[in-house]
Amino acid sequence: MTLEIGPLTVDPPVVLAPMAGVTDAPFRVLCAEHGGGLYVSEMITARGLVEGNSKTRAMIRHHPAEPTRSLQLYGSDPQAMGGAVDALVSEGRVDHIDLNFGCPVPKITRNGGGAALPYKRRMLAAVIEAAVEAAQDVPVTVKMRLGLDDQRLTYLEAGRIAADQGAAAVALHARTATQGYAGTAHWESIARLKSTLPHIPVLGNGDIWAAEDAVRMVADTGCDGVVIGRGCLGRPWLFADLARAFAGEPPQGPPALGEAAAAARRHLGLALDWHHDERSTIRRFRKHLRWYLQGYPVGSAVHRQAGLSATAAEVTALLDDLDPTLRVVSSAVRAPRGRGGPVGRLVLPEGWCDDPDEEAAVTDPAGAVSGG
Repeated sequence: MTLEIGPLTVDPPVVLAPMAGVTDAPFRVLCAEHGGGLYVSEMITARGLVEGNSKTRAMIRHHPAEPTRSLQLYGSDPQAMGGAVDALVSEGRVDHIDLNFGCPVPKITRNGGGAALPYKRRMLAAVIEAAVEAAQDVPVTVKMRLGLDDQRLTYLEAGRIAADQGAAAVALHARTATQGYAGTAHWESIARLKSTLPHIPVLGNGDIWAAEDAVRMVADTGCDGVVIGRGCLGRPWLFADLARAFAGEPPQGPPALGEAAAAARRHLGLALDWHHDERSTIRRFRKHLRWYLQGYPVGSAVHRQAGLSATAAEVTALLDDLDPTLRVVSSAVRAPRGRGGPVGRLVLPEGWCDDPDEEAAVTDPAGAVSGG
């Protein structure tokens, strides 16, 4: 089973979800070493690119080992979005652009971005149209949620708008913005969206913790591929299992701790080579280290030590002291990782929900870099 996104063939039909502070170049390279798919960058602000923000510019770099250069952008200003995409395409920096209309965090939604934008139908269409026109032959895809909440579902109309404006594919995280990462993803909504959009690829996202979940999602919903988010945190080997599962082979499941530790060492080496600053790299890497250990019976002291590691030598020593034969506790295979829980309060621009057809005057925050 393969996925066609414009001129791109994605085999197996697996996409790494953009995650702020997680899907940087080292992590993308590590995941791709385990299996095929499409590996998308962290979420990047369109306005930051247009303004020439140095941190934003640094985030659009791709590793030489990445064969397909995929970036996710967010923004609620069509002019800024078009300008950012035009710059990326003109500079020859991208092979695929994804637009984020699913982020529920307040610093994004308060300016009409992320999960807030699909409620404004005309604004959504204008942002997608600007991106698609500027992208030329580079495929543009859209990632979104069910809607703001259970009373304000937008995904079916937003999907139609995306298709009408030329999006090459649509991905649905089957939760609402207020649901955040809590509860169960509503896979039946993915099936509903696919029925609404039979002529373009629809990808499903939510509650894929093992390769078997991905195969079941495709079978149950008819979607054309899957988006993997929190399920791969500390588990790059999941992409190898996904490749096996979509090829009709039995997945191997979580490896022994020695193999997980080897992946952590490889990840650390890639990160140090890419970021060049050991102190800041280790600070970012600590969360990954704890995810690598999650589910293995290593004890609370090891987890505490992982969270306090300050140097590469300390991380290496911790990994060297682990029992490589330990196996994951069975109950931990589908245990949530990373962010969890609902959004405390959905923050929207004043009067945002008064008229879905109004083109509100909102401005992406100046100097913003990444929204999570």
